[in-house]
Amino acid sequence: MAITKGKTLGTFAALAAADLYATAKAPRGPARAAKPFLMPALAAHARRTAQPGRPPAALLAGLGCATAGDTALLWDRHHRALLTGMAAFLGTQVSYTAGMTAQLGAVRGLRTRPKRAAVAFAAWGAVNAVLAPTLERRLRLPVAGYSLALAAMGAAALGVGGKVATGALAFIASDALIGLQAAGYEFPSQEVLIMAGYLLGQYLITTGWLERVPSPAPA
Repeated sequence: MAITKGKTLGTFAALAAADLYATAKAPRGPARAAKPFLMPALAAHARRTAQPGRPPAALLAGLGCATAGDTALLWDRHHRALLTGMAAFLGTQVSYTAGMTAQLGAVRGLRTRPKRAAVAFAAWGAVNAVLAPTLERRLRLPVAGYSLALAAMGAAALGVGGKVATGALAFIASDALIGLQAAGYEFPSQEVLIMAGYLLGQYLITTGWLERVPSPAPA
């Protein structure tokens, strides 16, 4: 069993390295062929790690939505692709928030540390106040709605703590860089940093989640 788990994570690592290299060369297009397979590799690891008959449904749903989002953003970042990707990743944030709340004790954690949720939503308000005037008018409401769901996921992850919280922060940082792009703020290596933060975030959320749910006995 341990060997199988190692193989699935090894596959994810190889795909991630290939995609980061491709991102540095050409952020979009056929060179990014590995991108749609990244989250399925993490999902395969989750299925093989979880207790038989009890897969982490919310985690798998979130990774599935992320796969759709990754594919939507593979070719361009224009209005239609951005909105399609945002809608898919909205599913990721909602799935993660629901799973963290129902399975990982996020509410219990936030009850003992309520300031964490307040900080997450205050940051959402501040970032939207700064970026909204620089976005195209047609993007403002979708970005505000998606980022609110992202903030809720971040708050839930902070209630969970550990790897899950660190992963959520990396995910949020990646999406913040995308928000800066959409607002016209760009800098060298931005695409690589976006992808690196996203991959790190998804890896930590997935592995941290699996560490907190029952695992099968070694074969």
